[in-house]
Amino acid sequence: MPRTTNKKKAEANKTLWDRANGSTRQQWRSKQQKALDFYLNDQLTEDEQRMLEESGMPTFTINRVTPVIEIMKFFVTAKSPRWQAVASEGSDTDIAAIHSDIADYCWNLSDGGSLYSHIIQDALTRGVGYFMLDIDPDADRGMGEVLFKKVDPFDVYVDPSSRDFLFRDASYIIIKKDLPKSQLLTMMPEHSLKINKAKGQPQSEVYTQRNPDFSQNIQPDDIGGQAYLLDGSEDEIIDYYEVYTKVKVAYMNLFMKVPQNIQQVEELKRDLQNQLHDVKREATVALKERQQKIDAALENGDIIPERAALEKKKAERETAEMITQREDMLKAKLKELKSQTTNQIVTEKEFKILIENEQFKESLLDAIKFYDERVHLSCSLSSDIMLYEYVLPINEYPIVPIPYMYTNTPYPMSAVSPLIGKQQEINKAHQIMVHNANLGSNLRWMYEEGSVPEEEWEQYSSSPGALLKYRQGFQPPTPVMPATLNSAFFSITQEGKQDMEYMSGIYSSMQGAPTQQHDTYRGMLTIDEYGTRRVKAWMQTIVEPSLTHLGKVFQQLSQATYTAQKVFRITQPSGLQEDRQVEINVPIWDDMSQAITKFHDYASARFDVKVIGGSTLPVNRWALLEEYFRWYQSGLIDDIAMLAQTDIRGKEKIMERKSVYSQLKSQVENLEKALKDTSGENDTLKRQIVQAGIRHGVDVGQGEMDKEFNMTKAQQKMLRGFMQNEFDMAKKELGMKVDTAVSQFKAGMSSVKKEKSSS
Repeated sequence: MPRTTNKKKAEANKTLWDRANGSTRQQWRSKQQKALDFYLNDQLTEDEQRMLEESGMPTFTINRVTPVIEIMKFFVTAKSPRWQAVASEGSDTDIAAIHSDIADYCWNLSDGGSLYSHIIQDALTRGVGYFMLDIDPDADRGMGEVLFKKVDPFDVYVDPSSRDFLFRDASYIIIKKDLPKSQLLTMMPEHSLKINKAKGQPQSEVYTQRNPDFSQNIQPDDIGGQAYLLDGSEDEIIDYYEVYTKVKVAYMNLFMKVPQNIQQVEELKRDLQNQLHDVKREATVALKERQQKIDAALENGDIIPERAALEKKKAERETAEMITQREDMLKAKLKELKSQTTNQIVTEKEFKILIENEQFKESLLDAIKFYDERVHLSCSLSSDIMLYEYVLPINEYPIVPIPYMYTNTPYPMSAVSPLIGKQQEINKAHQIMVHNANLGSNLRWMYEEGSVPEEEWEQYSSSPGALLKYRQGFQPPTPVMPATLNSAFFSITQEGKQDMEYMSGIYSSMQGAPTQQHDTYRGMLTIDEYGTRRVKAWMQTIVEPSLTHLGKVFQQLSQATYTAQKVFRITQPSGLQEDRQVEINVPIWDDMSQAITKFHDYASARFDVKVIGGSTLPVNRWALLEEYFRWYQSGLIDDIAMLAQTDIRGKEKIMERKSVYSQLKSQVENLEKALKDTSGENDTLKRQIVQAGIRHGVDVGQGEMDKEFNMTKAQQKMLRGFMQNEFDMAKKELGMKVDTAVSQFKAGMSSVKKEKSSS
């Protein structure tokens, strides 16, 4: 079979993209571009704007699309997704928990919250948003990091025959970009020779389907081909293709003998021999003791000579069997060590290289060939330059979609598309009403040609109190009154607003609009809760399955990347817990300084990944706070847990102060109890001393005791003052004073007891 050249591979990538970029995909792209334009308030086409201007009508729009989409995005992205790993077997439980921490680490490293918001916005405005998982091999000083990224939906081309909403059944997925040659050289300096050979096109020839002259904002297509070099000359625009396909890769499942350390084996053999020697000695002694007991029983007449002889033979036989059994066990242990095997999976290409090694051949016991699906990446330029290709260590595409309205095709519909018609209706009605108002304020005039000085009338006809002249012999000009505006236009605007709320499920009250006075707080919460049901349904049926799939792809990629010993610093966003560190792939060494296994072996762990239930569902903030407050009132949670759910500024410091206050309060309560108990003990001792008639001891001891006791009470009062006012400033000092007071008091009591004892 002839080998395919790199040029043929590059041509194949271009052909595959041409098929993906068919008429259906171009039509979908045009519709989603229109939806994006409406979201960005570009709601008039070039022809519509020109006709309005020529007719003297206003060209403004009343944008009701953007607030709806922004509220939907807020509800969806109110909480960031979190993944949970469930161990397939008990030994992987700890490492499964660590995987959840690693996912949080990579999410924060990638600024996942911002990515998530932009991707959801793409889904709402362009029909689909794309996550992409990638490896940065240069991160962390060359150890590599797994990163979450965003892909522009208009740069993604999916196999048109795909019917899975996650595109798992697609034969290919292509990312195609138009990039300046200078940017490609910066991105991939290792391929500079190939990039310089690529032929592109000047910016003037780059296709764009938008006219920025009639747009209220700038989008990528408006500036798509504008690229210049430092000297001011135009840079070439190169077609850049990333083609992802699924291929069957041949693997070898190898079973090999573990190479033994001769010194280690000899040491083990000596140890086993020593153990066997000790066993024989112990068994011999036990046998003699048993024979002596039999002889003693024979002398006492407890057993007959025949029974004594029989028991001795039995004891000798059992001792010999026990020694033999123990010897066999020790030999089996040594044999097991010598015959230990290991299992390893390599590609067929790697196996062909390994089999040439004689030592490898000797250790190889068996090799089983099998095939597994993997993702193949092919990267090319233009239609004839092949950059590179390799197989990714995953069996699912690293490009994960989040569609909005799935259409059983690779072309989902956005949330904006159903609202476009109503938005156009609202715009038209408002334009007509404003135009009619303008006509009523600036009347038109009918006049005979030559009857009036036209420039003078145009200048002063709208001025209050103006005197307008006309020439004698002509009929005076008559005003043309505008027709009374049909009340239907007012209904159109109001009903159009209500229709958009009904179609989107996002009502004015949810957007912060003032409501009627009879709308109660709880009623507002109810409207808010019911209004978000459509968003919640989308999240449960589309978003969460997409995120679960994303988590599984991340698992495969992270386990293939993080194979070396590594420490992850996990940041706690709530501030209630301290930041912590987790470590994976920690080598465990034997006595010969050889790594025999790994602690927290991340790459070999087996577990399932899923999105934590409810971690992404939209939440009504006020309703949640009210629920927490009810829990606080019922005693289910304390004030610190309640405070953690609020948005109070500086809540971390407040919670810290309250925690210190609770500790100090507990200390003072214990001190008060100790003082109360001590006071009673003091009175008892005093009575005993008086009854004994030892006045000197009373005067001396009582004076010291009262001094210390009063000092402690004064310090207690000072403690209370500090706690009520500045606990955060006096924590350390306060603790020291409490300790000093207690020690001084104990010293005073000890002195009193000594005085009593000496007396």
